[in-house]
Amino acid sequence: MNRTTASGADARRLAEIAGGAAECNRCDLYRRATQTVFGEGPVPAALMLVGEQPGDQEDKQGVPFVGPAGRVLDDALEAAGIDRGAVYVTNAVKHFKWEARGRRRIHKRPNATEIEACSLWLGEEIAHVRPAVVVAMGATAVRAMLGRTRAIASLRGQVLESAFGPPMVVTVHPSAIVRIPDRDDRRAAVQGFVDDLRLAFGVTGSSTNGTPRPVPPPRVGDVHRADV
Repeated sequence: MNRTTASGADARRLAEIAGGAAECNRCDLYRRATQTVFGEGPVPAALMLVGEQPGDQEDKQGVPFVGPAGRVLDDALEAAGIDRGAVYVTNAVKHFKWEARGRRRIHKRPNATEIEACSLWLGEEIAHVRPAVVVAMGATAVRAMLGRTRAIASLRGQVLESAFGPPMVVTVHPSAIVRIPDRDDRRAAVQGFVDDLRLAFGVTGSSTNGTPRPVPPPRVGDVHRADV
């Protein structure tokens, strides 16, 4: 299911692309996944969030970020003053990669080949959504956006160049916050996540009702190379 709401040529073309992605067999992940989980949100959108891959609930429902990580994301967006309805949300990899653990299906990190196979779809989303900034959430999203692996901790708090054109902000994946057992540590992680979202929100600018709006990209001197 795709709930992308928009009008215009970009939205129509992206809907066609989503239909193509639904039949994707560019890597073997489609064999065990329930379905392709494409992105959703307004087209265009000033702010685009890229996660890692669908989880168990996303795979079943066909919608990104509807499980426990989605609830963390919703709360963080609200705390950052960002309307989720104004944000395009997707994943770097569109099929759920998992391994069985008893009766549960447990997330397994996609490898470089699988991330590269899905870069076609991510590139199309970025091209048609036309975000002012992309937030890469988690190691897989960072690998997809940069074309190489980098440590998240070394990239946070900056506006960076990406391999796809728009500037990017790096943060943790909300599922990492879900897994933190200590309440104080989890609260600190949530605050760091919110701060990263606010940084990205500041790049887009904001309208009078607090929702992101497209603005000119940051000046060259404001955007950093991720390899510096």
